[in-house]
Amino acid sequence: MKKFFLAVLSVSWALTLAAQPDRWQQRAKYEMNIDFDVTTHRYTGTQKLVYTNNSPDTLTKVFYHLYLNAFQPGSQMDVRSRTIKDPDARVMDRIVKLSETEIGYQRVKSLKMDGRDVRYEVQGTILEVTLPTPILPKTQHTFDMEFEAQVPLQIRRTGRHNKEGIDYSMAQWYPKMSEYDYEGWHANPYIAREFYGIWGDFDVKLTLDASYVVAATGYLQNPDQIGHGYSKKAVTHKKGQKLTWHFVAPEVHDFVWAADPDYQHDVVKVDDNLDLHFFYKNDTINHWKEMEPLAVRCFKIMNERFGRYPYKQYSVIQGGDGGMEYPMATLITGRGTLGALVSVTVHESIHSWFQMLLGTNESKYAWMDEGFTTYAQNEVMAQLFSSRLNPHRNAYASYRSLVESGLEEPLTTHSDHYHTNRAYSVGAYSKGGVFLHQLSYIVGQETFDRGMKRYFNEWKFKHPNPNDFKRIMEKESGLELDWYLEDWVGTTKTIDYGIKEVAAVGNKTTVVLERIGKMPMPLDVVVSYKDGTQENRYIPLEMMRGEKKPEKTYANTILMTDWAWTYPEYGFTIDRPLADIQRIAIDPSLRLADMDLSNNVYPSLPSDTPRLQGEKK
Repeated sequence: MKKFFLAVLSVSWALTLAAQPDRWQQRAKYEMNIDFDVTTHRYTGTQKLVYTNNSPDTLTKVFYHLYLNAFQPGSQMDVRSRTIKDPDARVMDRIVKLSETEIGYQRVKSLKMDGRDVRYEVQGTILEVTLPTPILPKTQHTFDMEFEAQVPLQIRRTGRHNKEGIDYSMAQWYPKMSEYDYEGWHANPYIAREFYGIWGDFDVKLTLDASYVVAATGYLQNPDQIGHGYSKKAVTHKKGQKLTWHFVAPEVHDFVWAADPDYQHDVVKVDDNLDLHFFYKNDTINHWKEMEPLAVRCFKIMNERFGRYPYKQYSVIQGGDGGMEYPMATLITGRGTLGALVSVTVHESIHSWFQMLLGTNESKYAWMDEGFTTYAQNEVMAQLFSSRLNPHRNAYASYRSLVESGLEEPLTTHSDHYHTNRAYSVGAYSKGGVFLHQLSYIVGQETFDRGMKRYFNEWKFKHPNPNDFKRIMEKESGLELDWYLEDWVGTTKTIDYGIKEVAAVGNKTTVVLERIGKMPMPLDVVVSYKDGTQENRYIPLEMMRGEKKPEKTYANTILMTDWAWTYPEYGFTIDRPLADIQRIAIDPSLRLADMDLSNNVYPSLPSDTPRLQGEKK
């Protein structure tokens, strides 16, 4: 059954790739054997990497990531943390204080290509390899490596003995081939943030003390030898014995594992094709048990709304350092309130759709991963806890606060190059999430929902970029959306519209709107009458070259003439007297990220009147 599933997934990947013939993908097939010493926190390993060059280019070099080298005094991560204005509280100056036995490192002992020695040089977290012969297009070559490594004290994401008492969180732990795509090599040094990798298959054997429970990416191949909750068969292990755990992971772009002798291991079914595994310790108040059915519901909601998760397993692993996503697994902080545990589990598992399966270059386009995940997290959390509040209110508030701080930078900024951590995190997470919710305002909610599912199904396993997403939404909506990405992603222009004037002209009413902010948008202007009726005066933006279909939110939508972006004002007439009008509001749905909502409503509200969510007094 497992072999059949792997074959089906491989065929699915091939068919998906064939649908986009101009977007080739490199391929990597890893085989690794690791011998781990839990007394010294060091390990040795062999790695066989079969690399397929599907590009039209000839390669004379290749590059590996050696992520653990970042955890050494004087590394780029260390210096960056000590010089940035607002350092991550988890890092600060902790790296520079590590001793020789506490640092992390990865050392290559030997490297061959097709049996021939290669020349290589270590530059911090990057291994630069000069090839003995070029890699021609459409050819396959084998790299054999011997390496050794030391696990650092946990500073960020990876390491040993974290604050929650987990012995090993093993992320970014092996020499990993850098990605080469249509833009070239992406051999970025590891500074702090995001990752990008090659689609491939992993066959990993981990040998370590038998008392440890291991959680990992992929499917365990020898459960009856292992026990530890993977098999119903009773298995006993002698004290001091070593045990080899064998995992296979198809069609992923990374591999993570964690180990602790006190892990509890639960397995809960989502359906006949998906099991969720939970690894945790010290759950004295049963929050993990309470979280598990909510995690199941999260996967069901995501499968229905955004597309089917294709693997048969996913693991939620207590790791003790916030939360970080990986293929088929996540490492999360395991303590705190139930709400916090559910929230981090939901967020990190949703990355399975927007990063682990779509695989954008999140170093360049973090907002396409973190922002899209934040949007879906907000939607799922509202459903899980039956909240009637606007689920995206905090994202909008966070974005507006960043703008007002003067620290905002364009979303086109590389993740490592933001001047402040605040600008990165609010931009990638909050502004990225607002990007999607606001897009549902531009194209209409039903069109948006169809577009999101189409985006996932057409671009999974293919590293989409912003234009790929835009083109999906343009095809689904029939609208031109260049202007939206150009301004929202490429600049820090803001949106601000207002109702400038409402006046009685005989038995009619004239309304004048003004664009105050530099970024133009289409507008829903909802007129409510004292007799209980309502109409939406929908004003498309001229450069959209079309309009969204009427949304079910409004029973009566009146299509107005386009508003060209260069005109600062727009006027229209209502064929009813001013005395009949109870209220006029720009975007009462609050999907528009208008910076000042106080001028969006007529008549303006008294200071003691309850506001729409987000309105300023």
